[in-house]
Amino acid sequence: MDIRYKRSGFPDFPGLQHSEFLEKPHIVRMWNKLGLPTDNFSTENAIIITQCSKWPLIIDPQSQAWKWIKNKENVPSAKRTLHVIDFGTPKYMLLLEQCMKKGFSCLLQNIHETMDPNIIPVLDNVIIWKGGDAYLKCGDKLLDYNLDFRFYITTKLSNPHYLPEIATRTTVVNFAIKLEGLEAQLLGIVVGKEKPKLEEEKDTMVTEIAEGKALLIELEDELLRLLTAASGSILDDEDLFKTLQTSKSTAINVNARLIQSIETEQEIDRARQEYYSIAQRAALLFFVLKDMALVDPMYQFSLDSYISLFGISIKKSKKSDTLTERIQLLNDYHTASVYRNTCRGLFERHKLMFSFLVCLNIVEDTVEKTDFMFLLTGGIVLNRDAQADNPCPDWMSAEIWDNISELEKLPGYIGIGRSFAQHPKDWQGWFLRTEPETVPLIGEWENSLNMFQKIVVLRCLRPDRLQFSISKWIAICIGLQFTEPPVLDVSQVLEDSTAQIPLIFVLSPGVDPTHSLMQLAETKRMLKRFRTLSLGQGQSPIATKMIEEGVRVGHWVFLANCHLSLSWMPSLDKIIENLQTSYCHGDFRLWLSSNPHPDFPISILQTSLKMTTEPPKGLKANMKRLYNNITDDRLDSCKCQEKFRKLVFSLCWFHALMIERKKFQTLGWNVDYSFNDADFEVSFNILAIYLDEYSVTPWDALKYLIAAVMYGGHVTDDWDKRLLLTYIYQYFNDDVLTVKNYKLSSLAYYYIPEDAPLAMYRDIISEFPPFEQPQAFGQHPNADIASLMIESKVLCRTMMNLQGTGSSDDSSKEEKVLNLASDMLSKLPATINYDSTAERMGENKTPLMVVLLQEIQRYNVLLDEIGKSLVDLQKGIKGFLVMSPSLENIFDCMYEGRVPAPWLKAYPSLLSLGSWSRDLIHRVEHFNRWAATLTPPIAFWLSAFTFPTGFLTAVLQTSARKEGKSIDLLVWDFTPQEQAVVFPPEDGVYVRGMYLEGASWHKKNQTLMEPSLMELFCPLPPIHFRPVEQTKQRPKGMYDCPVYYYPQRAGTQGREAFVVVVELRSGEHPSEFWIKRGTAILLSLSN
Repeated sequence: MDIRYKRSGFPDFPGLQHSEFLEKPHIVRMWNKLGLPTDNFSTENAIIITQCSKWPLIIDPQSQAWKWIKNKENVPSAKRTLHVIDFGTPKYMLLLEQCMKKGFSCLLQNIHETMDPNIIPVLDNVIIWKGGDAYLKCGDKLLDYNLDFRFYITTKLSNPHYLPEIATRTTVVNFAIKLEGLEAQLLGIVVGKEKPKLEEEKDTMVTEIAEGKALLIELEDELLRLLTAASGSILDDEDLFKTLQTSKSTAINVNARLIQSIETEQEIDRARQEYYSIAQRAALLFFVLKDMALVDPMYQFSLDSYISLFGISIKKSKKSDTLTERIQLLNDYHTASVYRNTCRGLFERHKLMFSFLVCLNIVEDTVEKTDFMFLLTGGIVLNRDAQADNPCPDWMSAEIWDNISELEKLPGYIGIGRSFAQHPKDWQGWFLRTEPETVPLIGEWENSLNMFQKIVVLRCLRPDRLQFSISKWIAICIGLQFTEPPVLDVSQVLEDSTAQIPLIFVLSPGVDPTHSLMQLAETKRMLKRFRTLSLGQGQSPIATKMIEEGVRVGHWVFLANCHLSLSWMPSLDKIIENLQTSYCHGDFRLWLSSNPHPDFPISILQTSLKMTTEPPKGLKANMKRLYNNITDDRLDSCKCQEKFRKLVFSLCWFHALMIERKKFQTLGWNVDYSFNDADFEVSFNILAIYLDEYSVTPWDALKYLIAAVMYGGHVTDDWDKRLLLTYIYQYFNDDVLTVKNYKLSSLAYYYIPEDAPLAMYRDIISEFPPFEQPQAFGQHPNADIASLMIESKVLCRTMMNLQGTGSSDDSSKEEKVLNLASDMLSKLPATINYDSTAERMGENKTPLMVVLLQEIQRYNVLLDEIGKSLVDLQKGIKGFLVMSPSLENIFDCMYEGRVPAPWLKAYPSLLSLGSWSRDLIHRVEHFNRWAATLTPPIAFWLSAFTFPTGFLTAVLQTSARKEGKSIDLLVWDFTPQEQAVVFPPEDGVYVRGMYLEGASWHKKNQTLMEPSLMELFCPLPPIHFRPVEQTKQRPKGMYDCPVYYYPQRAGTQGREAFVVVVELRSGEHPSEFWIKRGTAILLSLSN
């Protein structure tokens, strides 16, 4: 904009602020005294609000404008009155009409993205004059209208999207606080606490300067009035001459005082500036908190609460006579205090990311922007033609080499690719280390890179260790305490609360805080005054009465599951707002619980003390918690003591496995299930009842009720049901009762102890290792690596979402995306000629020909979509086309190296943009070759089909027609091929391009086998899919291996990932072994 302004030829006024000539400086000074932040952005916003022709709609997430407007409009001396309403205020339209009639100001607060249609005439503001009186046209009615009426609208939403009919009728003003404005506020607070006299002098100077400038303007106006009113010669008017002389003398005195005041203010500002680093750190931390709302909608933080915490930090931090040391002590204390107070309201998976954001903002000057962005996105390679050959193809994947090749283009990493060619064995040894982040890099790279750059290198080679290396970096930069989140102490949160502040539990699946809250109530002697209600349809009147009674007599009121009563939340918001100004019994506390939900009121979240509830992590923690809730009386409740105690231990272990297995992501469960304590409690009671009822252990009944009814009631995926039954058969059988110290896993320290007192069971559990190995679940150590890689990817993607459009130079972003779009367009395959292919096939098309035509049709639609998107994107970046929301989304995806969602409609994929683009080219080539000759390939690349199940059905149809049999009588026979296939089979098809996950392949024996360390996927040889007539005989030692289209085994809504079952020989281990491993075949990978 500055460049275009200069080119236009308009005169330039360096340093001139728009606000200086749009509003009188003394007015702005008065606004500052009334609560307007002192930065120029806020000043310009205030000018727009006061001078706009349409009523202002103010985006005000931190209530800065709300406070200023309330102070500005509530001026008794000016006989102005402000009425604050919202859409929940009873008869709010009647109040608004009264304000219009009497000329009062009205503030409509906390609106959402939609508005009541009744407000539209007020926004239109169509004034009609009749007989000298003003009226507002409201439909067919005319309402009395006073020209002194002022109307303001505010929303707490930080990024609302209003429909054109709202946006065009209002002046939308973004009043979200800026860093500069917050720094000024915090600087005033810290100086006021540390040097109160200095801050008093500053306030005095601000007032004197404002009054002085106002007086000068009054004198100027008075002079102009007198001169304008004078008649005849000015020199002959002695009274006028004396008045002019007096005004001149007064102006000279005022101006002299003003100059002195300004000089004094500058001296005070220089003294205050010594504390600027404190305000700067505190402001940065608040903006980190503000960004967390983009991670989860429940992470909302109030500026008022933050300022209060800042004041506590100033008060409680250690004092020092040395200013430098005092600043350091205060910064350290406040940073730690923000971390502690924030962590209790964050989910475990977001705590490291929060620490990372805090650390990055504190040491921002030491981290290159290019390094940071590469850490988040990795290298995007669309064309490998110009790429150097992979020097270590035996252990380094193509994706790793893509990352290294792109990293080498950044300053500081030039030549790192050659290092792999020079020291391949050393790098392989580093790569295979269990904790590579703890050992030096190879060659000169250990000394030439700083610690953050080493994390970038590790991200390229071992992304599974990314979180550990980030944690290590945080500990070195800002302290170990920022990598060890404090344990939630609800009693401490209670101590920090007051009767006016709600306390809210943000829920996790399978966790109910009611029991722990009742225990706290008992400890605090509040159990008899504890009231709880689970919200839902028709419960709101009861909840309102409970709160009213609680406020009056001092109850603890717990409203559970607020997300089930979102329609009542605005009313609850109003109740909580009234708590701030009305009487509350000192013992009253309002406890809430809710699942994360984007529509939960922001104002409640900002007002509340937030706590997250999550199940304990690890087998040991889960077992320990279960046994802490079991009493001697409950263990003694069953007559068959020995059986019961062993099976209870087995049930506890089974329950812990069910919950903890999800940490292995897709190798754990295909779908994430919410197993909870109710499942355990009912199963516990089932054991006691059935063991008492039957002399012979009723295994079938127990396994059915526990596995199929209780836990199985949650399970929706058939393959997860198979896994559940595998575990239940392992832990509920005669051996559990007869074998001494029955082993629960391959690890020796997990076993079922003999009959013992309850305390002994607890002691045995306390001896379990704090962090279990994957073998405890029947998993391979690689399962941990796979899940950690997914977690690292999620961390990077979430961090990338936080960067926003202003995260780096916009021109460089546009240039990067423009180059990517151009590169993709140049390599985008041409569409396949559908009509020509169909014509050459003739009338009698085989099932395989029909499938080919369907695939051509789908890929042509996709290629057209991609081509049009890329052309439009190029035009949009160059300014020839308006960037629609869909184009902006494609722009962001390409910059971040993700595949835009519209391009994934043809087939799902988890590949990065570069890998996906190359994969698309190969897919189109596969069908292009087939279409060119109409001769089916020798081996079909099953992953290339957008609907592989359709292809497999076509093969069955072909065989059924050939054999003259019903397709329902045919099943698949699978034969892995030892040698490379040269000719097509006589019957069926060869299928290639499949990968084993959770196992490796023994080429000689043609069986499943254990994978080596870091072998996460294993390519399978071509497999002969041969249709055969169904028989009842089934070979022994076979594993039914599910085949999935891509790693997200649950698929997506409307698109199932499961394709077919392939029978593979299970080798040295039974099929149950591979079931627990989550062994499956994938048609495509995530890299």
